[in-house]
Amino acid sequence: MSPRPAPPPRPVAAIRLTPRVGVVMALAAFLGLVAFFWPFVVAPGSLGSTYAPLLIFGVLLVLVLCVVLSEISEGGIDSKALAMLGVLSAVNAALRPLGAGTAGIETVFFVLVLAGRVYGPGFGFTLGCTSLFASALITGGVGPWMPYQMFGCAFVGMLAGFLPRARGRGEVVLLAVYGSLSGYLFGFLLNLSFWPFSLDPHSSLAYLPGLPFTEQWHRYVAFDLATSLGWDTGRAVTNFTALLLVGPAVLTTFRRAARRARFRAPARFEQGAGERDRLP
Repeated sequence: MSPRPAPPPRPVAAIRLTPRVGVVMALAAFLGLVAFFWPFVVAPGSLGSTYAPLLIFGVLLVLVLCVVLSEISEGGIDSKALAMLGVLSAVNAALRPLGAGTAGIETVFFVLVLAGRVYGPGFGFTLGCTSLFASALITGGVGPWMPYQMFGCAFVGMLAGFLPRARGRGEVVLLAVYGSLSGYLFGFLLNLSFWPFSLDPHSSLAYLPGLPFTEQWHRYVAFDLATSLGWDTGRAVTNFTALLLVGPAVLTTFRRAARRARFRAPARFEQGAGERDRLP
């Protein structure tokens, strides 16, 4: 009887998920979901609907910045992880204009999925924020939609880090399926940012304040399917195809870089020969 193959080794996360970082990330994720789903909480046109999402996303940006700075100060993020974060943010910012969202084709998500898988959920969450921010600055895409895009991508990268362990072709298929589903998830979340203001109130798909949650939810699902199903399908197919075709090569490259970087490896100081000779 041949021995069972050993499970794949668990990678060392580039950003360590300490209890404090876990709490802050959970709080950021919760506030992000509240900001996305505000139409089910606050009526459009009120003071809260005008300023609450921006204030929430401002708090989220401060939280992410605090996580990064605190982990840098305490060694949770070393210089190699920061360099990797900067490089991948620049790569994603350069890749995004190649797709430009035409027919739903997006070229930014497969890097987020693979980086979150290899370097951990904390790295994926941060990369989603920084890469979209850099892309918006380069392409002039700064606007009220930018925070939604940033945290939509942050969720995509973070959840990739929590996927179950797999190896070989099964891992690539797992990531491709997740990438396809994340394409629909991203569109579903982003549509919430403009749904209350995009339709005539008399439309059967429009948002109406005061309706029960179930009816409101049915209206939004119908709106999402009617207006962006084709667009989201293009994004899902792009993610699935890119992860199947280039996923194995990029995974190998990312893991080789992680092994060579040895994130948070303990420093060892060896005494030189001259110093040993001078000791009594």
